[in-house]
Amino acid sequence: MSKKNGIDAFSRRAFLRSAATFGAVAVAGAASAQDALNEIINSPRRGSWDDQFDAKGASRTATTVVSNTPVFGTETIAHVQQAIFDYQNIVSQGGWPMVQTSAKLELGVTDPSVQQLRQRLMVSGDLPRSAGVSSSFDSYVEGAVKRFQARHGLPADGVIGEYTLKAINVDANTRLGQLQTNLVRLQSMSGDLGRRYVMVNIPAAYIEAVENGRVALRHTAIVGKIDRQSPILNSKIYEVILNPYWTAPRSIIQKDIMPLMRKDPTYLARNSIRLFDGSGGEVSPETVDWNAEKAPNLMFRQDPGKINAMSSTKINFHNEHQVYMHDTPQQGLFNKLMRFESSGCVRVQNVRDLSTWLLKDTPGWSRQQIEATIKTGVNTPITLSEEVPVYFTYISAWSAKDGVVQFRDDIYQRDGATELALQTPYGVEQSPGSVDQDALPQ
Repeated sequence: MSKKNGIDAFSRRAFLRSAATFGAVAVAGAASAQDALNEIINSPRRGSWDDQFDAKGASRTATTVVSNTPVFGTETIAHVQQAIFDYQNIVSQGGWPMVQTSAKLELGVTDPSVQQLRQRLMVSGDLPRSAGVSSSFDSYVEGAVKRFQARHGLPADGVIGEYTLKAINVDANTRLGQLQTNLVRLQSMSGDLGRRYVMVNIPAAYIEAVENGRVALRHTAIVGKIDRQSPILNSKIYEVILNPYWTAPRSIIQKDIMPLMRKDPTYLARNSIRLFDGSGGEVSPETVDWNAEKAPNLMFRQDPGKINAMSSTKINFHNEHQVYMHDTPQQGLFNKLMRFESSGCVRVQNVRDLSTWLLKDTPGWSRQQIEATIKTGVNTPITLSEEVPVYFTYISAWSAKDGVVQFRDDIYQRDGATELALQTPYGVEQSPGSVDQDALPQ
């Protein structure tokens, strides 16, 4: 386990020194960049509006990127090695062109930059070379853009917006380095991870529940922001709590709740937060001096319910970071492109599906029983009959058996190239704050 926890200390430079594992670029006499592009340019000039390309088929190209092969599948390392080989060939042939445009490129647009876009997508395998290099953004290009977006964790809308353009203009050599860096991370996680396990992939902000080598469930997640990162860890899930209490950490009481109560004395009551002394007796908020310099030595506990900071569910696993997975009343956050909003803990979309999967070997906890218990509003801790391994990981590039290479933004800037942190808010002051600050009731 300790070996796996140190994976991000890996130096890309050290890896490149050992790159002889893969050998030099296999095609010694590779064509020049111009020769490769000439082949594309001389392809049949498709792109007129009578091409009869099925637009629905264009949408399906995005869905083919999804696979039920887990990121930590037994064949993933071989697939990433093949992707490295392929990208070495792309780099040796001059990479791909940059797309220079200030216009919004979408279906129906005719612009000279669409030719660059077509060439770029052809080199990376997202657009067939037979589609040609006309200036028309037709349904062929739209389908290719959707495929590219799906491979990079972007909304597959087929439009070249700000983030898609940034991702398209990351050069091939940088993507090659990203694959090489992540290969070592994947190698460190090889071996028996368990018959059933949960993987939280932080850069992708999503979760895989894996059983018998296949992805049983996949969940969108909210993970830690750059100044309060979700930790890399290996642990075991031992408990699911339905209708959890939320207890405010001391730092939250001092820094957040005290000022809120000065402004709005109804804050605690509105959010069903009650105060308890050391002997368990309830204390009235009216007896507390909220203007005092120090917060009272009381427990601030939020009752279970829909407005609870963890909503219906909390999933506990052993760790020194005091993080956990949980539900949230703020479901709209899962629709955001940037899902790096928490202070270390991980919010899980459709968490009841994950709870049902975790508890399926625990007698008496069917989906129906879980739902019925949540409706009661009664705090109910459930110990799993068999603990399930959980891995918080940082994998920003991988490849599945279908040869589709996936990339994600290096949100925590761990891959050694600043241009990979495409959506990271550079220049913002990084303030620590509590691990549980993202759970503070609003």
